[in-house]
Amino acid sequence: MRILQPAEWKKPRGFSHGVVVEGPGRWVVLAGQTGGDEVGNYAPDMAAQVGVALQRIIKLLGEAGAGPEHIVRLTWYLTSRSEYEAASAGIGAAWKETLGRNFPPSTLLYIGGLVDERAKVEIEVTAFVPGT
Repeated sequence: MRILQPAEWKKPRGFSHGVVVEGPGRWVVLAGQTGGDEVGNYAPDMAAQVGVALQRIIKLLGEAGAGPEHIVRLTWYLTSRSEYEAASAGIGAAWKETLGRNFPPSTLLYIGGLVDERAKVEIEVTAFVPGT
């Protein structure tokens, strides 16, 4: 994968503008993952929910023989801009713990709500694992 970063553009923080994927391999597409744990419990704060959602993503990628380095796109659905901004330090820590220094293209959308009213975040993932 090659990150797309025009020289005259300011480098984004926490994501990349795009990537190019070439060659044989397999795509991994995950449904949106929320911050609910294995039994459906949700922490009350957004940072904790993001942490759980990212852990779920890593677990699913592992099932496909992939890791965070294979993510080529994230789409975030968030229920509150103010909660997201207030939780930025905790979200950054959760990111570092699960995704490390990988910053794939990301889109963040603020929405009115998710199917489970307790959910504050849902994250969709597309990944590509190069063939050998």
